[in-house]
Amino acid sequence: MLPLTISAFLQISIMQTLYVTTPIYYVNAKPHIGHAYTTIVCDVFTRFNKMLGKNVKFVTGTDEHGKKIEQSATKAGLDPKKFTDNISQLFRDILPVLNIFNNDFIRTTEERHKKAVSAIWNKLSEKGYIYLGEYSGWYDIRNEAYFSEDELIDGKSPLGGEVTIMKEECYFFKLSEFEDKLLKFYDENPDFIFPETRRNEVLSFVKGGLKDLAISRASFKWGIPVPNDPKHVIYVWVDALTNYLTMLGYPHESDMNNNQYWQNSIHFVGKEIVRFHAVYWPALLMASGIRPPKQIVAHGWWMSEGEKMSKSLGNVQDPVKYCKLFGSDSLRYFLLRELSFGSDGNFSLEGFIGRYNGVLANAYGNLCKRVLSIAQKNCSGIVKKTEDEADFIKEIEKILNETIELVEKYAFNRYLEKVETAIAFANQYVDQQKPWAIEDQNALQNILHNLLIAIIQITKFFEPVIPIAASKVLSQIKVLDNKDIVVTNSDDSLFPRIDASKIGEFDVFERE
Repeated sequence: MLPLTISAFLQISIMQTLYVTTPIYYVNAKPHIGHAYTTIVCDVFTRFNKMLGKNVKFVTGTDEHGKKIEQSATKAGLDPKKFTDNISQLFRDILPVLNIFNNDFIRTTEERHKKAVSAIWNKLSEKGYIYLGEYSGWYDIRNEAYFSEDELIDGKSPLGGEVTIMKEECYFFKLSEFEDKLLKFYDENPDFIFPETRRNEVLSFVKGGLKDLAISRASFKWGIPVPNDPKHVIYVWVDALTNYLTMLGYPHESDMNNNQYWQNSIHFVGKEIVRFHAVYWPALLMASGIRPPKQIVAHGWWMSEGEKMSKSLGNVQDPVKYCKLFGSDSLRYFLLRELSFGSDGNFSLEGFIGRYNGVLANAYGNLCKRVLSIAQKNCSGIVKKTEDEADFIKEIEKILNETIELVEKYAFNRYLEKVETAIAFANQYVDQQKPWAIEDQNALQNILHNLLIAIIQITKFFEPVIPIAASKVLSQIKVLDNKDIVVTNSDDSLFPRIDASKIGEFDVFERE
């Protein structure tokens, strides 16, 4: 039973197929709260759209080539493949911990991906967009990116990494030929980059002039060899970005322009890699004869306790520990509720506990607990439908249906505000009607029926964020064909309150 009115269905976008991707995560360290946030956002967006009946493919994975990986492996005393096997598994292992329901997981060391990258390279070469030259400039090894002298900030790359001067033979992609093509594309597709601030940054960068892009390296070997010239390996960003095609079957599925998923592809990324996705990627695709993705959606960064996360400061928030202590539902809810998507946010244990107790434990948990308990105690678990839908239910529907447009605009915190508004409205109805004090059985059953329908609707809209708790609630409420409701009630609390006075006892940080 999908809790949407006919009018709400008519408001849903006609785009019924979606391809949702995280960036593939670089395996030089284990997953942190930033990785968890991006993946959870994609999972919630996927679940919400599936709730609306859409066909959604959601993928994630790991980026495993490059000089930084080779150096990290050497430092760890491992060969690069063994090193990447270990770290990639950590990214795979965290998915069930966060309750992520993805369709595929890509590793750039897989044969299917190597074939896709080689195919893209050959396509670019055939079309005359690749030439051999010499690169001389600054290279950020940590972020695997090249920068000119005037792009450096206080001697570091714009991404904050240490840079070293590089001079070597390499292949170049004729990025400079795509300046006007990209600007025309941005103009014709104003929603291609979200939010507006990131779009403006990209426009400014491209209007400043594009230089040809070095797309191979010969100073190390850990990468996909350049076809017909194995002393070079393909630039890690050309390698990494191609993953989005690999997971759709490219090059075996060669007609990406008519692929229903690719036509509606949405790349969720952190703001620090927007340039790679919104400039280099569409240019590479255009050169290959493939249309760019539908949209690049960029989120902000998480700070910790008001400061940048750093192991040396001991303030790196550990997503696995939060899930073990408080459950994945609570972490998923906090991350989406606390941060206005696109902006930076602060992750604090006090803030987490405040939202957990205030909304999950008190507002939502208590609403479900007391209504189901009264239905069990006063109606023997069977609540009959006695009247038509009340204005109360219509108002709940109105509030919840407003979340559809908000999720389409990636306003996840405002979507959850609407869910909280519906919860508060239902709690207010309980307080006003006082079902525990009503002796007239028909009146009591009518009130409880309204409340149980409201709980079903609220829970279905909350389910993309808190799927475990939502499943428990919905399993306890069964609507029969005649609209009567059978209720079973568990003694388990959905969200046990956290004792904020014991905050010092929670070790939720990633330690050395």
